[in-house]
Amino acid sequence: MTILPSVYWGSAEWYARILQCGDCVIDLGENYVKRSERNRTRIMTAGGVMQLSAQLCHADRPRQPMRDMRLDYSKRWQHQHWTAMVSAYRSSPYFDHYADRFADLYGREWRYLVDYNMEILSRTLDVLRCGDCMPAVSESYVEAAAGDTDLRDKRRGSTFSIEPYVQVFAERVPFEPNLSIVDLLMCEGPAAVAILRRCRL
Repeated sequence: MTILPSVYWGSAEWYARILQCGDCVIDLGENYVKRSERNRTRIMTAGGVMQLSAQLCHADRPRQPMRDMRLDYSKRWQHQHWTAMVSAYRSSPYFDHYADRFADLYGREWRYLVDYNMEILSRTLDVLRCGDCMPAVSESYVEAAAGDTDLRDKRRGSTFSIEPYVQVFAERVPFEPNLSIVDLLMCEGPAAVAILRRCRL
């Protein structure tokens, strides 16, 4: 079994695990981990990699279950994130195909981070035409057993590799292998699924 954290626009590796491993569970009972992809994602811009962070209420409190983390809309982070994505990918081959599918994710509010993350996951799998790959979800903490792959630990080593694809600003910045799934979708469109299935895990 592969144990996944709930993430904000998961990375290529996160999605490759779902598509390749089959037996996956998203753990909503784990404690929130600061500075992780639970509320962060990385995209490619003209200036290089940019990190986007969904704002949370009381993110500094220790030992908070992921399912209890609430989004904070006191700052206009949704507007900033969508503006950054449009600026980064409007010249990509598939922006016009997918932008309308994701734009309203930044036009309404979700109370809880995990609900927002699950909506992003559902739409992304739908765009990838892999809706039948939706992982199971656990409301309580998942104990890893021998042989399980646990992606909740950000300190773990990784052997992940993805075949290079043409990123939007390839002529000025080097290839970055494990960005947000947004990058792969906007650059490769329907071919993204085959690329994810060929990734080395």
